[in-house]
Amino acid sequence: MITRKVIFEGRVQGVGFRYSTKQLALGFEIVGSVQNLSDGTVELKVMGEKEEVEEFIEEIVQESDLASLIKDYRIWDIDPLFNCTGFSIST
Repeated sequence: MITRKVIFEGRVQGVGFRYSTKQLALGFEIVGSVQNLSDGTVELKVMGEKEEVEEFIEEIVQESDLASLIKDYRIWDIDPLFNCTGFSIST
């Protein structure tokens, strides 16, 4: 089980990025959240088996319609997400 945080930069706010990310998450066995940050970036926190998490992130940045909106992204390992069930859009 791993937990990752990803910060996406680019044209990622006001374009349905969070909603599309949540829809993509339905195809993976993961939990987490996605939210807009005040600096114009989007933060993703995701936890699951290593392969599921890595494939989910890869789907976002390389294969989905969202890929063309992303200018750059950074990934960190973070502490586990406690009391997290499902995948949500945070405000």
